[in-house]
Amino acid sequence: MTQALKPLLIKLGGAVLENEQALENLFSALTLYLQTEQRPLLIVHGGGVIVEDVLNKMNIVSHKKEGLRITPFEQIPYVAGALAGTSNKLLMAKALKAGLSAVGLSLADGFSCKVTQLDPDLGAVGICSPNNPALLNTLLTAGYLPVISSIAIGEDGRLYNVNADQAAITICELLDAELVFLSDVDGVWDAHKQVIPELNTQLADRLIAEKVIQDGMAVKVKAALQAAEQLGYVMLASWKNPENLVSLLAGQAVGTKVIK
Repeated sequence: MTQALKPLLIKLGGAVLENEQALENLFSALTLYLQTEQRPLLIVHGGGVIVEDVLNKMNIVSHKKEGLRITPFEQIPYVAGALAGTSNKLLMAKALKAGLSAVGLSLADGFSCKVTQLDPDLGAVGICSPNNPALLNTLLTAGYLPVISSIAIGEDGRLYNVNADQAAITICELLDAELVFLSDVDGVWDAHKQVIPELNTQLADRLIAEKVIQDGMAVKVKAALQAAEQLGYVMLASWKNPENLVSLLAGQAVGTKVIK
C-alpha cells in the first residue's frame, strides 16, 4: 500500500502579491502538479505590502518593534481587511482562475489555532498555537486548497495579527505538514553566488558572521532555522520559475533545504 503523502504548506512572501505574473505562474504550477499527484496542499500568506498601502491611504503612520508591526487595537480592522480581505481574495482569484478549488480562511476558522497577545507594547499582535485540525483536514480530504491569512481571533474575542511565518509553522504542527517558504530568491547563496543545497545552524551562523548571508536573506534564514527546529526541515525556494516549482512539489531538490 502506498503511504499517503504529508500535506505540503506553501508560505508565500508578501512581495508575490504585487507580481501578477508570479501569481499566475505559481497557481499554474500547482494546477499542473495536482493533475498527476494527490498530495494535499495549503497556502499561508501575509501581506505587509498591502497593509502598508491601506494604512498610508488612511494617513496612519506604522511603526515596528524588532521587526514586528505595532498594531494598536483601533487599527486592527484595517490590518484585518488588508490581510484576510484584500490579500486573501487576490490569491483566491488567481487560484480559482487556474481551476483550483480554493477556500479563503483565517487562522480562526474552525478554531484551527488559539492565539494570545504576544506583547502589550505591540497591541493587536498575537502568537498562535495549534488547536483543532478538523476543518482543515475535512477540506484537504475533499480536495480543496485552503488559502489562509494570518489573522486570528483570541479567546477574548478580539482580532489579532500573527506573523505569517509563525502562522505557517503552527499550521504545519497542526496537520503534520511539510513547509516550503516561497520568496523572490531561488535559495540561499554561498560566497560564489551558488545555491547551497543544504543549510544547518552551524553553517548559517558562519555565513551570517562572514556577511555572505545578510539583510533580508538573514531574516529569512533565521525564520527557516526556527521552523526547522520544530518541523525537522523546511525548504527555501523561489516562486519565479514555475518549472522548478513543479519539481519542488514532486519532492526533488530545488532551492535550499534548511535543517536543524
